Amino acid sequence: MWWIKSYIRRHRLGIALFVLFGFIFAFIFFLYHLPVEAVGYAFGLCLVVGSITVFIDALAYRNKVCNLKEQQEAVRNGTEELPQAKDSVEEAYQELLYQAQEERREQTAQLMREKTDITDYFTLWAHQIKTPIAAMRLLLQQDTEEIEQFYERRKECEGELFKIEQYVEMVLQYLRLNSSVNDFVLQEYSLDDIIRQAIHKYAPMFIRKKLALHYNAVDVKVVTDEKWLVFVVEQILSNAIKYTAEGGISIYMEDGMLVIKDTGIGILAEDLPRVFEKGYTGYNGRSDKKASGIGLYLCKQILQKLGHKVYVESEPGKGTQVKLVF
Repeated sequence: MWWIKSYIRRHRLGIALFVLFGFIFAFIFFLYHLPVEAVGYAFGLCLVVGSITVFIDALAYRNKVCNLKEQQEAVRNGTEELPQAKDSVEEAYQELLYQAQEERREQTAQLMREKTDITDYFTLWAHQIKTPIAAMRLLLQQDTEEIEQFYERRKECEGELFKIEQYVEMVLQYLRLNSSVNDFVLQEYSLDDIIRQAIHKYAPMFIRKKLALHYNAVDVKVVTDEKWLVFVVEQILSNAIKYTAEGGISIYMEDGMLVIKDTGIGILAEDLPRVFEKGYTGYNGRSDKKASGIGLYLCKQILQKLGHKVYVESEPGKGTQVKLVF
């Protein structure tokens, strides 16, 4: 039977020692010329008692193995419960199993949370991207004969296309940030070059909304990742432009911090502590109807990975200041 072979392999050292000791005692008795009958009787008696003990222990071993095999099926059903430990070694093994099981549960829960987050985000993203696509379709379907209307409609289409590009870029960064492998490359970069890339991208938005830009080159070098920091600055500029109807946006260095200041509608005091939470849009976001609550969340996560910090100061009706600390 399979369990007998398994038991013998597991206890082969003890069984071998038991037989060896029997032969040693028999040999010693023989050297002292003790009666063969007495030696044989003692050896046989020990052999019988030992065999019975081994057989009982082997049955217990078989029952234990059978219980563990039953637990294998229970593990699949999530109803596992290990048998009572008989010694310290078994207690240690069971503790290891419980720890491994707890880690597995935590990892499973984490994967489920990440899957839910990604599903929720893509659902939101799909609804967001439908709006500029529908707007472009309506604009393209309208007939126009005047050249001024044509160029005006073209500008509107470019604006909607820009929004689509923003949403696509955001979802790509979201996936990269949440992946197990990141592509951060930390080097020394000119902060002015990074800021100018973001300004160049959003220049049409400044022109379209007739907003002033106040920026003087900053002679500062920072150790960061250029691609990820450009994305952060772009997101901050995007929010500043979105919530600023008139006035302008200023970008400057102050006390070693990069400050991006707008003259927009500002943020309510009760919303400030939560602006970096995922999915939190606040009063302004609920009024806008299109805010996702993802942009600033991504900025915060990226800056943490880069070793930078971000602070927001704002007053309703007086604008917002976003400060980056390198």
